[in-house]
Amino acid sequence: MVKRNNSVKSMSANGGSYEAKIAEIETIITRIESGELELADVFTEFATAVEYLKECDSFLQQRQQQVDLLIETLQDEN
Repeated sequence: MVKRNNSVKSMSANGGSYEAKIAEIETIITRIESGELELADVFTEFATAVEYLKECDSFLQQRQQQVDLLIETLQDEN
């Protein structure tokens, strides 16, 4: 039997789930697109969004490796 990991939503040491990071990225995009931010704030918000995207990408890559390993384990059992 495969042991389930109930902490799939946990993403990084600095907190926040994958879903929370994506929601924050969407919020940042909305703020940038509103045109109400000062230019310096746009760059700050953009840098934050890029960092969150990197964290999300890393999270997804790790999960893909786990899926690949599980598939390999299943194939070895057959």
